[in-house]
Amino acid sequence: MEEALLEIGYCQSPIGIFKLMGTDYGVQSVKLQPDLETMPSENIPTCLRACAQQLAEYFAENRSEFDLKLDLSSGTPFNQAVWNTLLAVPYGHTTTYLKIAASMDNPKAVRAVGLANKYNPIAIIVPCHRCIASNGDLQGYFYGLDVKRQLLELENPMSFGRQTSLF
Repeated sequence: MEEALLEIGYCQSPIGIFKLMGTDYGVQSVKLQPDLETMPSENIPTCLRACAQQLAEYFAENRSEFDLKLDLSSGTPFNQAVWNTLLAVPYGHTTTYLKIAASMDNPKAVRAVGLANKYNPIAIIVPCHRCIASNGDLQGYFYGLDVKRQLLELENPMSFGRQTSLF
């Protein structure tokens, strides 16, 4: 296979600026850039335009599924298996680290599943934010639990919205 040129672009979201990386073979990385307050450029390479557009639609609540070529080759075979399992978790739903480990015929690999989520290079699109603890607690999100809650609230406000007092 011919090596493709790695392209970089940036897109704005309600939770911050994402750095997008990919080639004609697929999106390789979608990472929040907490240190950026303004986008470095608005010129998004052709191979990343669909990614930026679909992320904008997701945050506008006009998209519940992504239709992009992904390049998950940066991960170990185990990590890739976890990421592919996450891709099957529907919008507005959650799974647990234990369920993912069990689906891979390795129920003792709960911590390894957590680490695979931590190293997920394609945030939001490979929805590691949909993975929660078996007791229902939000755990371990590389951008913090507040961001994880925001994403879950966006997808399912009835289940993950913050409760307020009536009085």
